[in-house]
Amino acid sequence: MISKGKLPEITIKAVFLGIVLSIVLAAANAYLGLFAGMTVSASIPAAVISMGILSLFKKSNILENNIVQTAASAGESLAAGVIFTIPALVLMGYWTEFNYIEIAKISGIGGIIGVLFTIPLRRALIIEAKLKYPEGIATAEVLQAGNDAKEKTAGGKTEVLIILYTAIAGGLLKLAQQGFMMWNSALEGAFGVPFVRDSQSAGKTVFGFGTDLSPALVGVGYIVGRNISILVFVGGLISWLFAIPIYSFIVGNYEVVNMDIALDIWSTKIRYLGVGAMVVGGIWSIINLLKPLIAGVKSSLAAFKNTKSGVEIERKEMDVPIKWVGIALLFSIIPVFLIYIDVIHSWKVALLLSVVMMVFGFLFSAVAGYMAGLVGSSNNPISGVTIATILFSSLLLLAILGTGSVEGAAGAIIIGALVCSAAAIAGDNMQDLKAGYIVGATPWKQQVMQIVGTISAALALGLTLDILHTAYTIGSDTLSAPQATLMKSVAEGVFEGNLPWNFVLIGGIIGIIIIIIDLIQKKRGSDFRVPILAVAVGIYLPITLSVPIFIGGMIAHFSQRKNKSESLKKKGLLFASGLITGEALMGIFVAIPIFITANKDWWPNVSGFGWLGTILFVGICVWLYLSVSKKSKSNKEKI
Repeated sequence: MISKGKLPEITIKAVFLGIVLSIVLAAANAYLGLFAGMTVSASIPAAVISMGILSLFKKSNILENNIVQTAASAGESLAAGVIFTIPALVLMGYWTEFNYIEIAKISGIGGIIGVLFTIPLRRALIIEAKLKYPEGIATAEVLQAGNDAKEKTAGGKTEVLIILYTAIAGGLLKLAQQGFMMWNSALEGAFGVPFVRDSQSAGKTVFGFGTDLSPALVGVGYIVGRNISILVFVGGLISWLFAIPIYSFIVGNYEVVNMDIALDIWSTKIRYLGVGAMVVGGIWSIINLLKPLIAGVKSSLAAFKNTKSGVEIERKEMDVPIKWVGIALLFSIIPVFLIYIDVIHSWKVALLLSVVMMVFGFLFSAVAGYMAGLVGSSNNPISGVTIATILFSSLLLLAILGTGSVEGAAGAIIIGALVCSAAAIAGDNMQDLKAGYIVGATPWKQQVMQIVGTISAALALGLTLDILHTAYTIGSDTLSAPQATLMKSVAEGVFEGNLPWNFVLIGGIIGIIIIIIDLIQKKRGSDFRVPILAVAVGIYLPITLSVPIFIGGMIAHFSQRKNKSESLKKKGLLFASGLITGEALMGIFVAIPIFITANKDWWPNVSGFGWLGTILFVGICVWLYLSVSKKSKSNKEKI
């Protein structure tokens, strides 16, 4: 951790650069998410861009860089919260066009609430729970390596070179895959096992498997380590090795089997197992987090009292005073209430929905912050959290308004939009606060810049959606908005009575079983625990994402078992950080010309090199293992 006295953090150039990057990254990620169904975490890219720009100034430092990436990544996070939910209002016909003012209000208020919720969560999850936050660690490593290189230390130069080489490797693979389409993003396939149940029933049992050829996901797995990577993979196996084959056997009418069929079964049916497990896991996580959350709030209150009584608080422990957080949250209910009364036209129902939103906002901000600590914000199942919110909200409104209510479905979506914005901001900002904790930043200054970045993005996202909808029509083949389509299906499914409740309930039962297993492990004193949310996220995610995370975790396990040198452990962390950095930067770089030119085919298509993608992916994994497992010459001499 850095402790070099007081360095300037919030400067004019840092604020200006943070606002600009927040808007740019929010717009780029909004397009990318609507187009490809995913967004790119911007903490590391923002840190790298910030270092490059601030290096042009005579006076700049690591804490300024950290402030910039904090504001910039807030924009990217808010983009995810908006595009996963708000387009559903147009898709269901409640809105005929995107309302710029309404989008700015919904996303801005939801995002600010998410920032406020991260303030007591910082102590609870980063200090008390000591979660990894892999992308936060990676961001801190990038910032530290850049700072060391600027100060011209030998170690700093070596660390920068490690990050540089691995970032180039990860970035080039991303460019070849996502830009030039030289190979598919995943190596996947499906097969069927024929069966004859009786003379009336025959078919094929569907099995699907695969892996994403993503070095960044391997890096995430390396950072989170063996336990979490195994649990995410186990969740994937529950869906793909058991649930899909069992469902296809029961249905029994699949004569032709391919990966599209397996994905269709997973997305329309089996994925809801993950929703049920995530709901149970979210409730259980909050129960388990109550103690550290209360401790965090008490610590914040104590810090506030000490400040009032003149006791000096260490700079690196100063959050925004908890008193002002509470006041701000109370006042935030007013704009939330005004948003709902426009939809429902009943002040009693609008007030109830406002309270529900605040409860769910806190609940799922804590869950999102916790999950970001396990698997990183890029792989954080924000859409799963949002589905759970929309599900509960739809049921509540169904009981009040009855079936077939368009206003009820729209109200549930807006609750989901506010909660999704809050949870997305909470998860990503906890990564930023983890990075700040490592490099010695002042928490309250980061929290202020999170709000600055959130407001900047909120003002830009409404216009961005309006432009994109005018140019392409969101919901068309060009911008399919997959998450928003799923949210629409859940909300309308409740009011129309066609939601797959059996899968949600079975997922909840699976979640309870996993919790019991974890409690048994705890009682035995085992160091291999089974946190429910790690398994639930594996059930919810495609198996192609779980496999590379598992590979990274196994590389970390076997390499560290072979060589426990602290220097090699750090080298592995830098290596993994570089892979994440390169892919994240290149993901945004690929999206920018597509966004500017409005041409999704801007990059030339050079397909037909699937074999090369597989070889290079395996090569990256072998390179990582060899780099962190073999003893250096100096180490041999010491032995």
